Formats: sequence, structure tokens, C-alpha cells
Amino acid sequence: MNSEHVLRTFVEYFEQLGHRRITGSSLLPPPGDSVLFTTSGMHPLTPYLEGRPHPLGRRLVNVQRCLRTTDLEEVGDDTHLTVFEMLGTWSLGDYTGSQSLTWGYDLLVDGFGVDPGLLYVTVFGGDERSGPDHESLRTWQEIGVPVELTGTENWWSNGPTGPCGPDSEIFVWTGDTPPRSTPTRDERWVEVWNHVMMRHRCGEDGTLDSLPQRNIDTGLGLERLVAVLQGKESVFETDLFEPWMRSVPPLWDLDMRSLRLVCDHLRSCIVVVGDGVRPSNTGRGYVLRRLVRRVLTCLWRVDPSRTLGDLPEELIGHTLDHFGQNEPAGRIRDVLLDEERRFTGLLERGRRVLSQPRFSGPLGEDDFGHLHDTYGLPRDLVLGLRTGLRS
Repeated sequence: MNSEHVLRTFVEYFEQLGHRRITGSSLLPPPGDSVLFTTSGMHPLTPYLEGRPHPLGRRLVNVQRCLRTTDLEEVGDDTHLTVFEMLGTWSLGDYTGSQSLTWGYDLLVDGFGVDPGLLYVTVFGGDERSGPDHESLRTWQEIGVPVELTGTENWWSNGPTGPCGPDSEIFVWTGDTPPRSTPTRDERWVEVWNHVMMRHRCGEDGTLDSLPQRNIDTGLGLERLVAVLQGKESVFETDLFEPWMRSVPPLWDLDMRSLRLVCDHLRSCIVVVGDGVRPSNTGRGYVLRRLVRRVLTCLWRVDPSRTLGDLPEELIGHTLDHFGQNEPAGRIRDVLLDEERRFTGLLERGRRVLSQPRFSGPLGEDDFGHLHDTYGLPRDLVLGLRTGLRS
């Protein structure tokens, strides 16, 4: 089952259940939103979760591209990505959490063919602010899926304030032995779907108030789901990354973790630029700049002659097509190459600065602060230069 089939099966299943598909928003949140990028499928829907009527009704489904920098250091392992797609469904004060869980189980087992014996779920067991999620626990017991009760791991919020509530996560066993242990005790249980019973709003003081309506918000990462359904050990082995993992190794000889990082970051850069962001020293532009420089740092540590100009435009175009973006591939390539030239100039300036006698020994926090504030040299760049980056 390829990724397009997975995506189509998901959307059509919920459309048949009365959900209206909403267009997946760009990575850029609405004007006035304080976050830099959309980090979850529910983010653009926050006003409707808090009670505003949605023009398409109370049952919604979509595919939302997201960007998260919180997991940046994890990129290169089997599951973490910077830009990914989130499949999502919502009930805006319509059906119950029990109904959502039942539909989720049916789709995984009957729609995607997951062996029910390979499923395990977690459910919120209660804490000092809220009691256990009895409805979800009872639903899973009736279906016959084993349950592990947890604490804060199964309480979802999109920040310190705003809509929140208990959630139930569905895991699939990916080990090469019969299932064992529980999701919190064995990493071979891979989470594929989170169902949030969004009943509360957390205030500035941490207190919980009831939302005007009891919502359901579910989300599952397309890349991770595809990896599980295709029996792959990594999201980078799925058809979503096949063009990247086929095209990049002949260009640049990299170890596996570096190869994954380069593919992820370049793919993410293409999507970010495709949504209208340009490199800068602040905000969204700085996130893009940081991604480009992480790629170049990885490439140049092995071979200083490498350049983003080696990247085929066809690969850029493939990514733009997948995410439904209209930016010309050549323009994306020009943005990346311009940022490469800027980074090269910064490296040359950095080398001149670091050759000064005062920076010849071990560097302290005052030195790092001075290099950043006076010369615009961030810590990671300084450390890279000290270890011979593009020497």
C-alpha cells in the first residue's frame, strides 16, 4: 500500500462518515498567531474548537503539513522528521470519543489491514487536576484491545494555555517477535494515532474550564503510518522518501544518519521556501537559514567542495508536487544557492576572527557571547570552524 493509497483511504473513509475535507493550510499560521509555523493539524482550527461555527460543519477531515523544530536533534533516527504531514479528523461538538475510537480501530484493521493482535492503546489514568478517562477505557475494553493507563503522557495540549484534554494513543507492534510488554516500556510499540478528547481550556493560572462544546481531535503522521503499513524500519525507507534516498547517495557519500538528515532538511527547506519564507536572521527565516546551514555543515565536514548546486531540479520539483506547491523549482534552487553563498562568506569572516590571539585557547561563555553579538557568529558555527569546517 503506497502513500497515496494510504492518504486516499483515510480521507475517503471519513468522508463516507459525513466528514467534510478542508484544505490543508500552509506551514504559515494565520496572521496574529504567535507561533512561527503550524505544528499540528489542529492549530489552524483552534477558534472552531473554542466554539466558533465552522463553515463546513461539525465533522471535518484534512491533511495538514506541519513543521517542528523541537525534535531537530532527533532527525536521522527512524521516525523523526522536520516537515511532515498530519492526517486529522475533528468532531466540533458532534460525536463522542467512544465513536471516534471505534472508527479509528475499524479503519486500521479493516481499511489498512493491521492485525488486531498487534495493537495496544494507552489511556489517561487521571491526575490531581482531572479524573481518569473512563469512556475511552471502557470503549477499548469492549473492543478487546489491551490498555495501559498513564498520566501526563496521555494529556494533550497545544501549549501552556488553550484547548486541552485527555487522549488515547493507538500503538502498533513493529518487533520481529510476538508482542510483549506495553507501549511505555518497549519502543517497538510505535504510536500511529492519537485521539484527543478536547473538553477543557487551560487558563493562565493552570486551572481547567469546560469548553463550550466537547470536541474530538485526532491526528496521525502520514510518514510514520506508511512506514508501519509497509513494514519498514524507518520513514526514510518508504516510497515518500524513495526519490531522495535514490538520488542523494550518488551525489554525496554520507553515513546513514547524515544522509537522512540531509534528505530531511533539504526536503523541509524546499517546502518552507515553497510556502513563501526566505532566509533571514529572525523568525521563520532564521529557522530556514538554520536548516540550510545544518545541511551544509554536514556536507562540508566530509568534502568542502560539495554544493547545493549538485541537487537535481527534478528532486525539488518532486517535493513541490507532493506538497501541492506552485513555486518554480528553479527559484527554490536559487534561494538555496544564495544562502550557500552567504554562509560561505560568513565562514570566511569567522575564520579571520577566530585567528585572533584572544580566541586561540578554550572558549568560555563570554567568548561565545562576544562572537555572536559582535561578529554574528553563532555557537554551532564557531564550534564547526574550530573542528575544521570547510577548511
